[in-house]
Amino acid sequence: MYNEKEKTARKTSVGADGGQPIQTNHNEIIPEPDTESKCFEDSIVQTERDSNPANLSTVTMRELYETVYQSRPPVIDGLLYSGTYLLAGAPKVGKSFFVAQLAYHVSTGKKLWEYEAHQGTVLYLALEDDYQRLQERMFRMFGVEGTDKLHFAVCAKRLDDGLDGQLEKFVLEHSDTNLIIVDTLQKIRELGGEAYSYAEDYQIVGKLKEFADKKGLCLLIVHHTRKAQSNDKFEMISGTTGLLGCADGAFILHKEKRTDSAAILDVVGRDQPDQRIHLVRDEERLLWGFDHADRELWKEPPDPLLAKVGGFITSGCSTWRGTATELVSALGADIKPNALAMRLNVRAGRLLNDYHIKYENTRSHAGRIITLTLV
Repeated sequence: MYNEKEKTARKTSVGADGGQPIQTNHNEIIPEPDTESKCFEDSIVQTERDSNPANLSTVTMRELYETVYQSRPPVIDGLLYSGTYLLAGAPKVGKSFFVAQLAYHVSTGKKLWEYEAHQGTVLYLALEDDYQRLQERMFRMFGVEGTDKLHFAVCAKRLDDGLDGQLEKFVLEHSDTNLIIVDTLQKIRELGGEAYSYAEDYQIVGKLKEFADKKGLCLLIVHHTRKAQSNDKFEMISGTTGLLGCADGAFILHKEKRTDSAAILDVVGRDQPDQRIHLVRDEERLLWGFDHADRELWKEPPDPLLAKVGGFITSGCSTWRGTATELVSALGADIKPNALAMRLNVRAGRLLNDYHIKYENTRSHAGRIITLTLV
């Protein structure tokens, strides 16, 4: 399902997207295969490469740019993306209330503080609670306004005893699932001794990450911090560094004093900028409110080429199909056809997320054909 060729592009990291300006002057034109024999030769080479287990599977930089990867839109813009994340904090610091808040906002699509949430089905494994406690908590936080897209479970199998099968079945039944919360890690990890090695910690997060990556969703794991203090708050995550080393990102929720209503949420990750968010708890509703952040959320500047495509594909002309040369002409863009195709290959995810236009670049007997569809 993922890393497949000729589908919409994977959501790339903020830093990666920001470092790819439009190329308006290319000295080298990449040849486009346009004959049946070339397609046949390529398929034979690919088959021989994949069929021999001794071969190391590689792609060239050119092949990388010529491929369109599966899109993974963010779960919450600038805060939470597809992949596996840890949320760690001291016991009773308010982690469960925080993830309940995340779950509600994603399942309803309502904005969380200054962050846009993308609606989808959410599964919340509240494995340290019961349904009566969840009922009271959710009513106190959100009142009687419910949603059918937020599902709770208070018991689940361990990771070595069928949890992956349970999650697989849920996602098959709810294809729009974009967030699964596991509260807590200790409730699902394999039975064993109290002391875990780096390899064991890396492996357990790796199993969860494999599932999240395969399904293109976010899996958020609630965990604890150790009592020992550290200048780097992320070194306080209980266990070895294997947990954070394998995860795509982490959140640390901590207070100066346990009795404080204010808390700090430190955020690191592969797909979002490092952040420190200052929160204040509403003691009546038990909601975490946004006070301020130590740095403004970086927003990627507009891409003129994508804006041209967005203006070209409208409700009046919702589908277009043709070659890269024809698209350059239709857009009136000052860019070579192959450069335009590669640019759109890389930026297809943003084209879908920002302009709701699905981009496909497929090979036919006549050459490569671009299809743009308003979805």
